[in-house]
Amino acid sequence: MRTCVGCRKRELAVGLLRVAAVHDGDGNHAITVDSAGNLPGRGAWLHPDQACLHVAIRRRAFVRALRITGSPNTSAVVEFFTEGEALGPPGNRTGSEEHEHTVKFR
Repeated sequence: MRTCVGCRKRELAVGLLRVAAVHDGDGNHAITVDSAGNLPGRGAWLHPDQACLHVAIRRRAFVRALRITGSPNTSAVVEFFTEGEALGPPGNRTGSEEHEHTVKFR
């Protein structure tokens, strides 16, 4: 179980996105989506919902959860959400296609 830094609701890790802080070239921090789950350091968890993202940014939740100083650059996470990559639960992470089967009853 993980807690979304935006809405503060608990959820299984497969239903949340992991974000992590990485150093940019200027010595500042940038927040990025860790879709592979292998970036080093602390991670923060976020629902794939723009409302949770905006609340997390407004409350400076990434700074507290990732234990970083200053104002991190969140443009990579915002871009991830605006491109539509975060819509819906992550679900199938294998890359294989899922098919819905319809069963009709008479």
